[in-house]
Amino acid sequence: MEPASTPDYRYPVGRFRPPENITAEQRREWIDELAGSPAKFRAAVHGLNDEQLDAPYRPGGWTVRQVIHHVPDSHMNSYTRFRLALTEDNPTVRPYAEDLWAELVDARTMPVEVSLTLLESLHARWVRLLESLTPEQYARTFEHPGLKRNISLEWNLALYAWHCRHHAAHITSLRERMGWG
Repeated sequence: MEPASTPDYRYPVGRFRPPENITAEQRREWIDELAGSPAKFRAAVHGLNDEQLDAPYRPGGWTVRQVIHHVPDSHMNSYTRFRLALTEDNPTVRPYAEDLWAELVDARTMPVEVSLTLLESLHARWVRLLESLTPEQYARTFEHPGLKRNISLEWNLALYAWHCRHHAAHITSLRERMGWG
């Protein structure tokens, strides 16, 4: 009998796998994902107390609170990258140390409401921008030195739609495992 495999709590929705050919319909689905994600994050943490918010979603992982604060940190960086790529020719963007950002005092201690509100406002602007883009604009790129490649805006949109599902599932799967309702 084979041993049961240990679930990979790091990737509850699987690793990001970008599609080879991106369609307008896929872009619309991803924009809808971004539009709906603030409400999904709010629902994911609804009713959790501080002890639950300070529980890691996996052994050695970030706490629920850190995950909630990470999402707008990451999405603000991405939103800025979109704006740079739309206004400059293939700009080089700055990577950031997300693991170190998650250890800063605000990410470890602030009420999650602060970042939930920030995410709602940020996504309202981001979605409005995304809905205005032409296929040619989605093909614009930025250079990501950490990934050592050019990233198209449509590829980045796919990544961040996945990013929303990925981190929301960290919280919802923990709630399920812990019986937190």
